[in-house]
Amino acid sequence: MTIKVLLADDQAMIRRGLRLILEDQPDIEVIEEAEDGAEAVAMARRLRPDVCLVDIRMPKLDGIEVTRALAGPGVTDPIRVIVVTTFDLDEYVYGALRGGATGFVLKDAGPALLIEAVRAAHNGEALVSPSVTLRLLKHLNSSAAAPRSDAGQSSPLSGREIEVVRAIARGRTNQEIASELFISISTVKSHVSGIQTKLGVRNRVQIAAWAWGNRIVDSTA
Repeated sequence: MTIKVLLADDQAMIRRGLRLILEDQPDIEVIEEAEDGAEAVAMARRLRPDVCLVDIRMPKLDGIEVTRALAGPGVTDPIRVIVVTTFDLDEYVYGALRGGATGFVLKDAGPALLIEAVRAAHNGEALVSPSVTLRLLKHLNSSAAAPRSDAGQSSPLSGREIEVVRAIARGRTNQEIASELFISISTVKSHVSGIQTKLGVRNRVQIAAWAWGNRIVDSTA
């Protein structure tokens, strides 16, 4: 099955480079390019791509606004959005993730990560470089209030689910979580699904954002 991708970036050279990387893969097709946020939203709603790659800073509508319009909590039929940015410690990226993005990659991360992110999004998963996730969320966490001592007590999650959430926030894969908690991968997936339902989020990136925003993870993790 071919993965249909829409590119949105105000720089033609960036769009051209992304297209070359993606279309070198037999299972990925770039169906259209948008040079500003408003055009990206209109094209995405008309063409219904499998994945949108969206720059964080664009004219008319920025990446956060585009993400909310296409994948936000109020969208009944969301489109999967990946934010592509040069800013690895930028509050705008955090806002995009909270707005419904399935992940983000840095423009200098290399072709392999970009391709993997597109395939992960198409499969309903989220891909963010663990090191980038930790730097971003720790940065935001350190600028907020001190951790609450009762963080886990007021959450709707069970003790085991909290453990899974902490692991996700630290960038662990399902395989790593299974090994650390001595449970099967299918059990991890079941926990992740239950956590998403209880928290009202769509993917593990938003789970991580919730964990750091609610001080579930210690800043020294």
